[in-house]
Amino acid sequence: MKTDAAVEGHAFLGSAMRGAHLDAASLIQALKPVVLGQDPLERERLYQAMCQRSRATTLRAIGAVDVALWDVAGKVAGLPIHRLLGSYRDRVPAYASSAVLESPKAYAEEAARFKAEGWTAYKIHPPTDPAIDIEVCRAVRKAVGDAYTLMLDSTWAYQYPEALRVGRAIEELGFYWYEDPLADDDIYNYVKLKAQLHIPILATEYSPGGFTAFAPWIVACATDFLRGDVAVKGGITALVKTAHLAEAFHMNFEVHHGGNSLNNVANLHVIMAIRNCEFFEVLLPAGTQKYGLVNDIEVGSDGLVHASEGAGLGAEIDFALIERSTLSVLS
Repeated sequence: MKTDAAVEGHAFLGSAMRGAHLDAASLIQALKPVVLGQDPLERERLYQAMCQRSRATTLRAIGAVDVALWDVAGKVAGLPIHRLLGSYRDRVPAYASSAVLESPKAYAEEAARFKAEGWTAYKIHPPTDPAIDIEVCRAVRKAVGDAYTLMLDSTWAYQYPEALRVGRAIEELGFYWYEDPLADDDIYNYVKLKAQLHIPILATEYSPGGFTAFAPWIVACATDFLRGDVAVKGGITALVKTAHLAEAFHMNFEVHHGGNSLNNVANLHVIMAIRNCEFFEVLLPAGTQKYGLVNDIEVGSDGLVHASEGAGLGAEIDFALIERSTLSVLS
């Protein structure tokens, strides 16, 4: 995004699992006319205007434009985005978020390795067969001990009876949260499930809709934590609104992996500016999720990631790599 003051704002669209071409055309067609010739510092007005075009585009496209607008604002102010938002901290614990592995032993060995390297927590993406998933969770708990923080993300795989059975098993194992066990729009059964379990339920990552769609989940008491990232929920503006909404109900807003390196930088700025997020997610294998930056986010030996202090997003983009890899340019 270029401004007439020679300040540029950047964002990445797409992820390792979703090509940018699926959202880019609608960004140019539906959102470029909304922001062209406008004051880029009027982010809230532009966010509202883009949301009015949501039927003609995607939340991912809205999120990319919104991230670029925040990058412009930070560069104009000479401040990192988290300071524009009002910084709460300068570091946060990271957790390793597994791929789907071939056996309970493989999960157990991986979790033990990350614990030994100083990471603060490990999250399991299981094969999504309930009986096997419980075996995986038991194997991992045995490998890391009772005190280590574990989570389970079942990726919307279960029907209610299966979700309850798995939930009770990981509750006994002392897991920290139970993420997305049911279909992403199944508020009815999330209410039932939450009433039967003590382990916190974490839903809404891909629940249909943008910022306002969180309200029914809160009103129905269907989840303990809210969930989202700049890509799937419409940018930094939407994340901050959601985090503050969750805080009003004494709920966490746990920020999801952003799908690409620059989205994760944007996510991290939000995390640094809010109180009610406990972790930064690192999706495994980490190398396949990283591209396009000269220096990507890295987890320290203390298991923490640190805030950027550069202006705007504060990330140096590898434009030489992008130019070598360019397939087409939309305008």
